[in-house]
Order: sequence, then structure tokens, then C-alpha cells
Amino acid sequence: MRRNLIGMTVVLASWLWWLPSIATAQERLVAKPLVAKQLAALPAGPLFWRIENFRTVAQAEAAAGPTGLIGESGGKIWLFTLGLAGRSSADDTKVAEIGPLPPVVATKYLLRITETTGAPGRMTRVHTHPGVEAFHVLAGEMSQRTSRGVTRLGTGQSAVGSGTDTPVQNSSSGSTDLHMLVMHVVDATRPFSSPATFP
Repeated sequence: MRRNLIGMTVVLASWLWWLPSIATAQERLVAKPLVAKQLAALPAGPLFWRIENFRTVAQAEAAAGPTGLIGESGGKIWLFTLGLAGRSSADDTKVAEIGPLPPVVATKYLLRITETTGAPGRMTRVHTHPGVEAFHVLAGEMSQRTSRGVTRLGTGQSAVGSGTDTPVQNSSSGSTDLHMLVMHVVDATRPFSSPATFP
């Protein structure tokens, strides 16, 4: 009997030890890469992300230039183009224009679009990127925490996010599930994301 009690205590202690990591995993936002492209050089700046919707992939492909990336999210076809401000493929396709972006200096660049989702209260770990990110919120509310404070974006809003190597933590801060698109311009020779702490 005593041996069984000791065994049960060990099992219970092991299970309790795992509880924090299980809870932490459940609280994370889900970030799914949609599309990515490497470039040897960026267009001359100042640079903006232009977001457009198209009815078909073929239409998006016809409009995409060398810095265009096509992805599908929320039942829509999206074209993300890195370039100068004030341009669009057609008047009825433009969703948002985000910028200007802080400069990113590298020998090789990665453009990457990520779809991020999560229930209220979920968040990322504190992390950095070797470049700059921008956000477009499709539903819910996103908050980005940095050492300078917290920025909030609601449904339909867009903004430039953190700059190179800035520690950040993103969260779903609204009362409904978050669904957003994140556009990255980063140094392709470095890890895409690194753990960090706030100063």
C-alpha cells in the first residue's frame, strides 16, 4: 500500500511539473507562414506594403511584380507587394497601404507573410526579428508590447510594427478571436525569430 502511495505521489508530482508548460503552450498565438520569397536587393525606398484582394489566383499572378507575394486566407486571395506608396493594380483591389517601413540592411532579404490567429488572451513569447514587420488585422484586436509601451490595432486597422532586433510580444487583446496578417522584411542570413527579454 505504501509503495503504491509513493508511486502515485511521484506520478502526481510529475504531472504537476508539466502543468505550467501545458498551460503556456495553450496560451500561444498560432502563426502560420502563408508565403515567402528571397531577394538579393530591395527596391529603392521609402518602402510600403500594399495589400490587395483578387477574385482569382490568375488575376493576382498577372498583377504581381518581383516583390509581390500571393497567399490565401479567410476565403480570399491576397497580393502583398513591397514598393513605393500610392500605387495599386486597380481601384477596387486595394485593401491597405502600410508604411513607410524602417530601413533593413542585409546582404540577402526574406519577404514573408504570416497568418496569425488566437483566442482572447493568447500571446507570443517575447522575441525579436532581424528586420521589420507590419500588421493588418482582419478580426479581433492585436496588441504589441515593446519597452516603449503597448500599441493596439482593431479590426480593419494596419500599422508598421517593431524595427530590427526590437524585443516584442504580440497578443490577442480583444473580446473575440484574433485573425491578422503579418508582413515581414528581414535579413535572410539570420534566424527568422529569436527569444528575447524586455530591457
